[in-house]
Amino acid sequence: MALPQKTLRDATSLLEAGLITAEALPALSALQSRYAVALTPEVQARITAPEDPVGRQYIPHADEALSQPHELADPTADAPFTPIKGVVHRYPDRALLKPLLACPVYCRFCFRREHVGPDGGLLNEAELEAALGWFAAHPAVGEVILTGGDPLMLSPRRLAHILGRLAALPHIHTLRIHSRVPVAEPSRITPELLAALRLETPLYLCVHANHAQEFGPAAGPALRALHGAGLVLLGQSVLLAGVNDSLAALEGLLRTMLAHRIKPYYLHALDAAPGTARFAVPDARALELLRSLRGRVSGLAWPVFVRETAGGAGKRPLGPAW
Repeated sequence: MALPQKTLRDATSLLEAGLITAEALPALSALQSRYAVALTPEVQARITAPEDPVGRQYIPHADEALSQPHELADPTADAPFTPIKGVVHRYPDRALLKPLLACPVYCRFCFRREHVGPDGGLLNEAELEAALGWFAAHPAVGEVILTGGDPLMLSPRRLAHILGRLAALPHIHTLRIHSRVPVAEPSRITPELLAALRLETPLYLCVHANHAQEFGPAAGPALRALHGAGLVLLGQSVLLAGVNDSLAALEGLLRTMLAHRIKPYYLHALDAAPGTARFAVPDARALELLRSLRGRVSGLAWPVFVRETAGGAGKRPLGPAW
């Protein structure tokens, strides 16, 4: 079946695609002034109903306008650990580089929910040079994690420049990219992009996905190509109510990742971002699910279940304890 022709970027286009009702249009039109909308053709093709495990992640809902007292605009507390624009340095031996804020899709539970400008939130040349200079001046940092935003939305030329500069630093021994592109927009995995990703320095790609239904026919070839280019594929997911908070859904996700050469790495408890309360899964339920999975899936499929601690203290494993 042919994919839809365009990315949906506003409530009106969602209505025309049959993904929201006319009654919901006013509230969601108001909401889009706060939070961006973007559903790629690949994501649209994976949605069978607005509240299915894919639609629930990507189609906006009026409840996003409601913030709870415990929700924070910066739940991972990146701001206090930002020494220079585009860099977050929380741990002694590694740091984040955020070259842009744009994503191929805007998932509803992501705390980085601000609108971006026409440049996609791209660091300008001076800002990028300053960020790369920061890494050159900090020899204790041996691992660089490219995130954002989605680094695979960069042009191959710009991505090759960034990776090449980092890989040339003698103290950088590990590079990592976090991305939804291989699943949400696999057409971006072009020969030019693959060439930019071929490095001597070990390069890990954390593929973000939360349900097996997200992996369409084009995801498999894209992921095989990335694996063939020498990247180590890891999986990162968020435990979400109504998406993957059942034994069948979580087992299906982990098995699908393994089938695509992805080693499940992290399963995150939901960050307390504004308007995300409908996705929250109680820790007791999460630990029950994980206990039930033990023995049902290979140890290769077992992720670490973590929560970001308050104040930017980093990820804390939550168990289960045995």
